[in-house]
Amino acid sequence: MPLYDVQHICPLTAQQQDDLAEAITVIHSQKFTTPRMFVNVKFTDNTLPNAPTTYVAGKRRAGNHIFANVRVGPSRTQKDWNNLTNEIVEAWNRVVPMPVDKRNGHSAGKGVDYELRACILLGGMIGGYEAGFLIPKAGEDVQWMKDNWEEFQMKAQSGDELFAEMVEEIQTRGLLEGAGKSGKEKLEEALGWGDSA
Repeated sequence: MPLYDVQHICPLTAQQQDDLAEAITVIHSQKFTTPRMFVNVKFTDNTLPNAPTTYVAGKRRAGNHIFANVRVGPSRTQKDWNNLTNEIVEAWNRVVPMPVDKRNGHSAGKGVDYELRACILLGGMIGGYEAGFLIPKAGEDVQWMKDNWEEFQMKAQSGDELFAEMVEEIQTRGLLEGAGKSGKEKLEEALGWGDSA
């Protein structure tokens, strides 16, 4: 359901792309009740001739950025988004290591910038269609999975590998039982009420 666009100017190997896509998928799906199958990650090489031009402070500036279109709602707090962002930045730093000199503020010698300049989450996703299903509002994933469970199972049993993996994941994580905190529980935790007091 979310779409992450990793726009990079440093070279990324296929293995680095695989590892970063896996890390983002794990981070997002474990932070929320989104099945892995619905976490989308794409890579945009901004060194190519027809790459988009980015301006920062009114000047052309190339850099490494991750932009994500995500679903927002009362069940997802600012703290959740900040934690998700920090985990993604940590994943970038783990998967795309900079030369030691560059990390210490010295020139790496090759002029390649490995630093992640921005990770920006955009909460404007108001609807969509993916893998044959309309996507639910944020916080309504569990009911959506329950409503579509039989169809998910039919697709899995008919040999659709993605749905087979998703059905197994939903069962393993206990997502139909509403594993994870509800919007009310997250609000109470943020305000220091209820069991969080």
